[in-house]
Amino acid sequence: MKEELANYSVLSDYIVIKALENGVTVIGLTRGEETRFSHTEKLDAGEVWICQFTEHTSAIKVRGAAEILTKHGRVESGGKRHEEG
Repeated sequence: MKEELANYSVLSDYIVIKALENGVTVIGLTRGEETRFSHTEKLDAGEVWICQFTEHTSAIKVRGAAEILTKHGRVESGGKRHEEG
């Protein structure tokens, strides 16, 4: 069973987040009965963060302007860049 969980972690979906402005925040949220913040990362414009959904991470929140790539496609999150025009 433990080996199966290890393989599950490696095979879980990855997402790529590219900051389009300084100060983009990426927040990982836990699984379980109560959702909690598990990790927070700050990115500056041009920085790329590659992260993965695992048995511990059920959601990822992106705050600020960023390009997000998943197996489902490309999404751009909001931020100052979008509010201006």
